[in-house]
Amino acid sequence: MVSVAPLGGRQFAVTVYSAAMNRRIPLWVSHPNASAPALYLLNAVDGGESGGAWTGRTDVASFFADKNVNVVIPMAGRASYYTDWEHDDPVLGSNKWETFLTRELPPLLNARFSMTGRNAVAGLSMSATSALDLAGHARGLYQAVGSYSGCTRMSDPLVQGTVYSELATFGANAANMWGPPGDPTWADHDPTLHADRLRGTHVYVSVGSGLPGPHETLNAPGIGGNVGALVDRGVVGGTLEAVVNQCTRPLVDRLHALGIPVTVSMPAAGTHSWPYWQDELHRSWPTLAAAIGA
Repeated sequence: MVSVAPLGGRQFAVTVYSAAMNRRIPLWVSHPNASAPALYLLNAVDGGESGGAWTGRTDVASFFADKNVNVVIPMAGRASYYTDWEHDDPVLGSNKWETFLTRELPPLLNARFSMTGRNAVAGLSMSATSALDLAGHARGLYQAVGSYSGCTRMSDPLVQGTVYSELATFGANAANMWGPPGDPTWADHDPTLHADRLRGTHVYVSVGSGLPGPHETLNAPGIGGNVGALVDRGVVGGTLEAVVNQCTRPLVDRLHALGIPVTVSMPAAGTHSWPYWQDELHRSWPTLAAAIGA
């Protein structure tokens, strides 16, 4: 642990050196000033590095201000899927996020902030897949996992093509992550295919329908009267969420078929956007809290 800087109240800016990635990783931590379990929240595809962070897009600070839980948000990891990449990427560099999040980081935080060793992990969009994948690969580390609007079918060729395009917008090559399309490593990181790995973990899965809902108004958070932003959320965000909806249903069906308990939230409306993810964080909290003893 390199530094811990108070931000006021129970918030801290923490910097941790990752030996696996040979770089410093910034974290936002909310600590209740007492021994408590931990909730790891993963940011969207930009890793929170360019504005897409839980701390700036939601009420995460105020929502958890009175709750007996440490909230840990890595403020890095753009386009990484928070996984261990097979090769360094010329643009992103070294990505060993699974190693960092499951092996390097927890002992440091447990010691510095007196955590109890019980953990939950949750993510949205890109990192929803990451949260489920981490929970499946590091069995026993997380007692609960939350997935908000994530497409988890990494073994599907169409999904692989989408991931390639998504990472390419950041200049990254997905072949450096899990190999070329069709490589068995993609299937190993498919939470739908390997839903059995989630047995014993409390699972919360949510996704909207893509239809306009309560946050598609001119005065909604993130819109601020901007008609163009409203149209983008309704059309682009709606289309994307409708696709993710179809990708999520097989995961839920698979969990049910395996007899693995899952709390499912599939509202009749909702687009791929932050206000709905804030809503789902609130809805999922009782499930996550009960599992970790918060």
